[in-house]
Amino acid sequence: MKKLIQLVILFLLSHNAFAQANITEEKTSTWNKFEKVAFKFNGIEAWYVKPSVAAKGNPWVWRAHFPSWHTEMDSVLLERGFYVAYINTNDLFGHPKAMMIWDDFYNYLVKERNFAPKVALEGVSRGGLYVYGWAKRNPAKVSCIYTETPVLDFKSWPGGKGIGKGSPKDWAKLLEVYHLTEEEALKYDDLPINNLDGLAAYKVPILHVIGLQDSLAPPVENTDVLVKNYISKGGPATVVPMTKGKQTLSGHHFSIEGPEKLADFIYQNSMPVIPKLKDEDFIQMFGQLSNIAYRIKKEKKATVAFLGGSITNMKGWRDKVCTYLKELYPETDFTFINAGIPSLGSVPHVFRLKNDVLDKGRIDLMFIESAVNDYGNGTSEQQQRKALEGIVRHAYQVNPNINMIMMAFVDEDKIADYKVNKIPVEVKVHQDIAKHYQIPFINLAEAVSRRIEAGEFTWDGDFKNLHPSPFGQEIYFSEIKTLIRKGIKDNLTTQLTAFKLPLAIQKYAYTKGDYVGVEKAVIKKDFVLDPSWKPKNKVNTRPGFVNVPVLSSTNPDAELSFSFTGNAVGIAILAGPDAGTISYTIDGKNPKIVDLYTQWSKNLHLPWYLVLGDELAKGKHVLTIKVLANHNEKSLGNACRIVHFLVNSNEK
Repeated sequence: MKKLIQLVILFLLSHNAFAQANITEEKTSTWNKFEKVAFKFNGIEAWYVKPSVAAKGNPWVWRAHFPSWHTEMDSVLLERGFYVAYINTNDLFGHPKAMMIWDDFYNYLVKERNFAPKVALEGVSRGGLYVYGWAKRNPAKVSCIYTETPVLDFKSWPGGKGIGKGSPKDWAKLLEVYHLTEEEALKYDDLPINNLDGLAAYKVPILHVIGLQDSLAPPVENTDVLVKNYISKGGPATVVPMTKGKQTLSGHHFSIEGPEKLADFIYQNSMPVIPKLKDEDFIQMFGQLSNIAYRIKKEKKATVAFLGGSITNMKGWRDKVCTYLKELYPETDFTFINAGIPSLGSVPHVFRLKNDVLDKGRIDLMFIESAVNDYGNGTSEQQQRKALEGIVRHAYQVNPNINMIMMAFVDEDKIADYKVNKIPVEVKVHQDIAKHYQIPFINLAEAVSRRIEAGEFTWDGDFKNLHPSPFGQEIYFSEIKTLIRKGIKDNLTTQLTAFKLPLAIQKYAYTKGDYVGVEKAVIKKDFVLDPSWKPKNKVNTRPGFVNVPVLSSTNPDAELSFSFTGNAVGIAILAGPDAGTISYTIDGKNPKIVDLYTQWSKNLHLPWYLVLGDELAKGKHVLTIKVLANHNEKSLGNACRIVHFLVNSNEK
């Protein structure tokens, strides 16, 4: 019975998005001979108009602002089987608050009313702020964009800071809505004319209808700028000036020439409706995100950390997640920690976790990913399991109220595995650890692979690389955004719940992994401690691994020893063009040889983590390292540069 109740609660938690969409005051009427359904959506005026016979897949047009202006094209589309929808977010000037309302309305229409997964957006005048604001946040959900005399830079209108007339009253209102001073507004960057990379990567077609004499939203400050920027990034754009008929309101109003042809633009880019795989298909809710929901909603203060490699560190999905959380919860004080370091996988993560993340204060949510680098670095499955489990256990031990999200990114080898219905080893490891420790898991490797199989996009033409293109970054962000909405936004938690650690899967998981300073070593011969190392040549380094203490030697026969207490020991080195070869022993037994030169060493002082001793007996041990005279044939020398000793102390 208890288990049944838990299942019901989990079901309600995972399905309460629609329950929260409060639909009231539903009324039907006639709109241009079609049936109009008007209602209050979460207290906001909204409606949609039904076609007499819906086209296959239920295509639709979403109007922003001025929904009764120039409806000829909408009537044509209704005749062709399109729905027309609108929600009243007027006087928000495309502010993120409006975008959150639009997100909810989109989800309602698509998931509850079975509207097509891609929508055609229509923006008249200031409606341009809305359609581009939402399209840039959701490029995969947009079939095309049609605008008339669009406002695309609020400095032009209502600001009137250029050649346009502006509107002082609306400018004051905008500053209030955005909580900006005049000076801040003039520097504001997130405008339709900017940051078009993701939208252009999706090749979303845009069509602008303009008046050449428009002095309210002058094309030179709006359409001309956006179209130029969009085309420069590969986006397809068309501009049609309206020159016939009477031009009113300072050239801002005019008759629409050939609405049927304009309707063709939307029809051709919306039909046929192609089903899309759902983000939810690749999210496994092994556990909830109740605690981070509580921190955000009740305490209004939260710290979010991102632990990963170069795909985490690079500009893209991580920035989008941070922006989305701040927009979704503007009253919450967020701290974001970027602990992404290129080239590093699960083993480096587990030993640097304390230094790079946990020592920075209470962490409320941590994203974890290592699947790409674990494969590229050749990390054994056993070490992956010890490391990932160590990360999770260590984080829970420091803060039982932490929530985590585990992810597995994609590379071409994982795509090849999924082609033959094989789960990649790295993905399976992430999934197993996530399930055991009740952590939500996003299988981005499978999401990309299956979408490519389904013909939604291609690797070479769209995603392009394991370091995702702007297109690929949008894929990652969309999945994560879906999880945030499901696990945080729609979570109804009212208290914190401490996680009770289950028994470890791996007896020797690196649960107490940590750095130990290189100054702890005993130098026996020729090693030198450089308090602020940097390369003497122009070879690249990684952030955090330059201008730091390094214990180094370039001389054969150099030797040191390091005493430690724990069941695993290793070194973090800088494996550059002159990386040498070492021999080592633990407690004077079983000498082993390790080549420090890697396939990336030619052009990079690569941070390289080596576990030298594992599953050791409890107690004290001594690691002894010697530099050998021989080295890899590709290496230029015998260097051994140690940045950190790695120790997994015995778990208590």
